[in-house]
Amino acid sequence: MNTINRAAPVAILFGALFVAGFAQAGDVKGKVSATGLKSAENIAVYIDAIPGKKFDPPAEHVSVDQRNLKFTPHTTVILRGTTADFLNSDQVAHNVYWPSINGNKKLRHSLTIVSPSQKKSFQFNELGTAQILCNIHSEMVAYVVVVPTPYFALTGNDGTFTIKNVPPGTYTLKTSSEDAKPTAQTITVTDAATSVELAVKK
Repeated sequence: MNTINRAAPVAILFGALFVAGFAQAGDVKGKVSATGLKSAENIAVYIDAIPGKKFDPPAEHVSVDQRNLKFTPHTTVILRGTTADFLNSDQVAHNVYWPSINGNKKLRHSLTIVSPSQKKSFQFNELGTAQILCNIHSEMVAYVVVVPTPYFALTGNDGTFTIKNVPPGTYTLKTSSEDAKPTAQTITVTDAATSVELAVKK
């Protein structure tokens, strides 16, 4: 009987700590304004590092489709180590390749021909942006942005973004875009929503 009575407060305390642990995370919400760009859409926004933490890549793959001679989505943001599946929903073959990652030509890669209804996969283990191309159809272009933490977002057509469940702390918030120069800004996250305004330029 005494054992049960002692266990109950411990269980309550554990439950309270469990809930408090989740309550500590906050969302980072913001808007990116773009100068010299067609729009503020498809800009990657991410937290550069969480001190003392390393992040395992997700088991789930992301997909980049080729449909109507376009890559879909146009921009994909992933955690380092994530595997991307390149699909082909067209009735013609495509050659998927990227000439570099962040300008490093040693990291260029080609998946060669991706036939209709075929899928080829690649695990991105290097940080940076890969411009995805098809040398059969030169008008096709997309971007895969590889980031170091799972705290990232992609801006909508109005430049807004939300990064969910960020642990409290002071971090560097960075941006990456196909047209704009990269930016970095220090932010402090609390257990409430953190509002951020970012400005990028071509």
